[in-house]
Amino acid sequence: MKKQKICIIGSGLSGLVTSIALSKLNIDIDLVTKNINQKTESSRTIAISQNNLDFIKKLNILKNEKKELWPCSKIKLYSETKNKKFPEVFEIQNNYKKKDQILYVVKNSTLKREMIKKIRKINSISILNNKTVSEISTIGSLTGIKFSDKIKKYNLIIICTGNNSTLIKNNFSPPSLEHQYEEISVTTIINHKYLKNNIARQIFLDDEIIALLPLSNKKTSIVWSVKKKILKDEDNFVRKRIKFITKNFLSDIKFLSKIEYKNLNFLIRNKYFKERILLFGDALHIVHPFVGQGFNMILRDLACLKKILSKKISLGLDIGNSDILNEFSDETKPRNLIYSVGIDVLKKSFSLNNQFIKENRNNLLKILNENQLTKKIFYNIANNGL
Repeated sequence: MKKQKICIIGSGLSGLVTSIALSKLNIDIDLVTKNINQKTESSRTIAISQNNLDFIKKLNILKNEKKELWPCSKIKLYSETKNKKFPEVFEIQNNYKKKDQILYVVKNSTLKREMIKKIRKINSISILNNKTVSEISTIGSLTGIKFSDKIKKYNLIIICTGNNSTLIKNNFSPPSLEHQYEEISVTTIINHKYLKNNIARQIFLDDEIIALLPLSNKKTSIVWSVKKKILKDEDNFVRKRIKFITKNFLSDIKFLSKIEYKNLNFLIRNKYFKERILLFGDALHIVHPFVGQGFNMILRDLACLKKILSKKISLGLDIGNSDILNEFSDETKPRNLIYSVGIDVLKKSFSLNNQFIKENRNNLLKILNENQLTKKIFYNIANNGL
């Protein structure tokens, strides 16, 4: 039987990891990219749960995990008080499997570089570099992609270009839920005095949330979500503000990377597919970064997609069939909806400036912090999703 063929459009982390994961199946893959050879360093980082790391390990992407991934054994939450101090209100750690960590932090650019290296060695993946998709249309029983020089046919097309691409706007209706946070995500990496740096920290302030994600005993990634109305468009202001907050936990701070800015929004899509075209990654759901679950949600979706396609291929079924894509949608959409809305509600609860509400919220968190069953539930949700 002739191998079925998939086209994956997009060379961000979603497109790359999807290509690698699905290459384990008995199919051929075309990966369409704008410029896969472009080398870009970024200060952005991602947090990967233990369960998702186990999935990535099976893909053999990282050669030196101890060097590329930094383990964190705890997550601690802090909340600003009237006197501008940051007491701890909640802590999560893994007390259930000694070898497991609660999360691992890795630089985006490092993970992307290793994924590209892996893809170049996989015979079933063809990289279509510097290609632009001008049109997607039905050709007989398959779906065709029109490039500038020719048309190619596929059983299934997976779009991993993010939500703002013209390709998605031309082929899909707007998302079912979408709103702007009126916030900017500010990311950078700092150097500091040596310490046993194995605790991921989240500090909640009025109009701000700042995350400290360890990268080594002397390096920490900063992810600062801040209201646009108080953010001055000056790197000096950003550096002073980050130093002011982080000095409570780190010392001798120096900035190692450029400061990057990104608008924050929330998105959930109702329709996942149409006519052999499947949306994936940020095109399906975008959540606030303060819980570090964006990429973890994508990996959970990918594990589900791989399982479904593997079963259908073994049965000799057409993987672009609407029944198959509907099965993926039915399995992932409800949990993604609940998870995304839950993160959004949690974000809004931490953004309330009412002092009475804040004090009661913090008191509730301190009470929950004493309940091991509650903390275990939170850990399992963060690790495995819903």
